[in-house]
Amino acid sequence: MNHLRALLERRAAITAEMRSINDAAGDNDLSGDQAGRFDALRTELAQLETRIGRQSALEDAERRMQGQPYGGTGDRNLDRELRNFSLVRAIAGQAGIPGVDAARERELSQEIAQRAGRPFQGIAVPMSVFHQPVEQRVLTTTLPGGGPGSNLIQTDLAGGQFIDRLRNALVTRRLGARVLTGLMGNLDIPKLKASATTGWVNENTALTASDHQFEKVSMTPKHAGALTELSRNMLQQPSVDVENLVRGDFAAILAEAVDQAAINGSGTAPVPRGILNTAGIGSVAIGANGGPITWDAVVNLAAELDIDNVEGGAFLTNALVRRNAMRTVKVSGQPVYVMERPDQLAGYPAAVTNMVPSNLVKGSSGAVCSALIFGRWSDLILGYWSELDILVNPFETTAYAKGNVQVRAMLTMDVAVRYPQSFAAIQDLTTP
Repeated sequence: MNHLRALLERRAAITAEMRSINDAAGDNDLSGDQAGRFDALRTELAQLETRIGRQSALEDAERRMQGQPYGGTGDRNLDRELRNFSLVRAIAGQAGIPGVDAARERELSQEIAQRAGRPFQGIAVPMSVFHQPVEQRVLTTTLPGGGPGSNLIQTDLAGGQFIDRLRNALVTRRLGARVLTGLMGNLDIPKLKASATTGWVNENTALTASDHQFEKVSMTPKHAGALTELSRNMLQQPSVDVENLVRGDFAAILAEAVDQAAINGSGTAPVPRGILNTAGIGSVAIGANGGPITWDAVVNLAAELDIDNVEGGAFLTNALVRRNAMRTVKVSGQPVYVMERPDQLAGYPAAVTNMVPSNLVKGSSGAVCSALIFGRWSDLILGYWSELDILVNPFETTAYAKGNVQVRAMLTMDVAVRYPQSFAAIQDLTTP
């Protein structure tokens, strides 16, 4: 029996039996029979893990072959139509550009608004416009006519294999931030405040009762918007490349707004509260007036998470800090630099975005300090309440004079740090 569910059930049964044997022995060593059975189960478990991996890969391939979607609305036909939604046609239709048929986009927009349960100021654009089908290119060594060559043949993969351009544009998402979509109303996310306690007692002495304590992180809808300008000639183009260009531009400008809020949002309405302004994150200071990056400071920053028993992590900073770290030696007189690779720092992944501020103030330094963040990014939550709301203003004075169209894009979302202990930052790095 090789169905994945059956294999997973068998793995659970093996694990439960191994736990039972171990618990039955208590503080004593396993008996001969117990040890033999335990070892046999462990061997079977190792073999089962290999079969699970193999079966999982097989079923994954079969789903793609059959075109089964991985996500979406649950309506396969609607998901297919939404992926074919043309952002260029939708904007052109709103702008009243002649010769552009945006009837399908208007119909899909009405369906999106109905499912969202709220009106849109402009046209509702599905977030799946940012999903790009994965391409597979097959390298052949001979041409059909028999001659030599290196012919690349494109093959589109069927089914749910898509690259999410908006999420990939987000640096915080690439580092592992958790994304919640399709939210409705305010959201409270529970988190553990304190665990039950254990302790040693004398014989016939009662244990002190204790309970888990929980608190919550709240997220409320906030609106991020961007204005951009498109030429009328561009909106009249039926080219797929133009469509992808426009989608990529919107993904980039929206990602910039979300990253900025997630990293350094003030928390003052209507801006979400970002990591650097979250109370309780770890902190490492360079000096009274700040100072350049040092190896000791980097090690101490990573240790802030270790102290709180937070495993894993990645660094995030701006280009100024990376440049300085790559030319600063760890120890004077040794040609070993604080940052040896542009994508790694102290053995951890490192990313760079200029959304990390470089105008922080420390003492008399002036607004010249930069930040370096270390964190377990899965404890950063990005929540989205709506699809993209696109509103066209073809009569904006400056754009109108040039024959262009002004477009406003609005996205409803919020940011939350689930556990402040999962992040630490240096906020007084000078970059001479």
